[in-house]
Amino acid sequence: MLQSVDPETGKAPSAEVLPPVGRQPTTFDRTKLVLKAVLQALIAFAILFGAFQGMNHLIATRPEVPKRPVQEKSYAVKTVEVEQGDHAPMISVYGETLAGREVDLRALVGGEIVEVHPNLKAGGKVEKGETLISIDRFDYEGAVTEARANLAEGRAALVENEGRVALEKANLVRAGEQLAFAERDLVRAEELLGRGAATERTVDDRKLLVSQRQQNLERSENTLALEEAKVIQQRASVERLEWRLENAQRQLENTVLTAPFDAIVRSSAAEPGRLVSVNDAIVSLYDSGEFEARFILSDNQYGRLIAETGSVVGRPVDVTWYLGDQPVIYPATVGRIGADVASNRGGVDLIATIDMSAVSVPLRPGAFVEISIPDQTYADSFRVPEAAYYGEGTVYVIENSRLTARDVRALAIDDGFILVEGDLQPGETLLVTRIPEAGDGLLVKDVDAVQPVASHSAGASDQSATQTAQ
Repeated sequence: MLQSVDPETGKAPSAEVLPPVGRQPTTFDRTKLVLKAVLQALIAFAILFGAFQGMNHLIATRPEVPKRPVQEKSYAVKTVEVEQGDHAPMISVYGETLAGREVDLRALVGGEIVEVHPNLKAGGKVEKGETLISIDRFDYEGAVTEARANLAEGRAALVENEGRVALEKANLVRAGEQLAFAERDLVRAEELLGRGAATERTVDDRKLLVSQRQQNLERSENTLALEEAKVIQQRASVERLEWRLENAQRQLENTVLTAPFDAIVRSSAAEPGRLVSVNDAIVSLYDSGEFEARFILSDNQYGRLIAETGSVVGRPVDVTWYLGDQPVIYPATVGRIGADVASNRGGVDLIATIDMSAVSVPLRPGAFVEISIPDQTYADSFRVPEAAYYGEGTVYVIENSRLTARDVRALAIDDGFILVEGDLQPGETLLVTRIPEAGDGLLVKDVDAVQPVASHSAGASDQSATQTAQ
């Protein structure tokens, strides 16, 4: 049996309202259904309204809960006491070490190398005066012997010539005496001729004798001059022979090449048995106790130093050589300025002399080092940590646990610090912790004041603020 379906609801009508089979629903039936739906809606609305009124009553009659008062937040910060004084920031640049003294030794004589120092290798150490190489001495010893013999012969010839000179001087004296006797005899003969006691022949004989004595005197003078000339020539020959002997001895000494100072061997070309010629390169050395550091200052940095003192020569510097994680610091002093301005590198070359006596770690040329040199001195300035500097020139001091802004002007940067001048007073407490919300009146708490056992330095500052609720 098929069941009829309500065309409006799509459901089968209940048995009580279904019209008899074969009969259509009447208006009464429809009205009855509508009234039933309205009644259901009113009941639901009444339930919701009662619940809403009950909730409002509960809210209105709930007991009052005490409110917690709003507290102002404070920041735990680190501080430092401001000090005023003369500060010179450090300029940090990089450079390299150089040998303060170096030399290339060459062979001064030719020959075969017969001896070589055992340390004559790259990196070897030799001391001043030690023999580096020896060249075969045979030919040079023979040259010394020959030069010494020639000199002895020359000196003997000189003595002989000087003896002749002495003899001719004596002959000259005798010739002069004989001439004087003959002249006096001629005078007496002429006097006798005037009294008629002598003949003309006697006078002529006396005149002839005087002429002969005069001739002998002149001959002796000429002979003496010749002998004296021979002495001069022989003395010149002796001097030449003495030089030859000295040169031969020096050549003999040059067969031994010695270290001119305590040195490190940079390179060596010496081997036993090698034949070397004059001016052949043998060994290159550099002084093991004298080093320099070359570095460049910018035109601006160099100009500041010159403006302050007029010269950078004599200015102390620190040379730091990093050996792994361990820095080795060598004291040094600027010794001279480079001959030319390093325009291609944008600055001025400076050379500092390193004091090796203060450090036990030996240096080597070519080491990459850091140079620290004092900059211009800024009088009556304040040295504040970089974290304490805000914006374009603001720092904060703490007064009654609150921040107060102060205007300052930056002068220079000094390895994590800034040198400033401006509205600061010595002894004021300066904020060094970085706070993004920093401003006038901000409440802070100095952790160093709360915990005095925790020491702090001017270089220590927290980069972030710790907010705490009081």
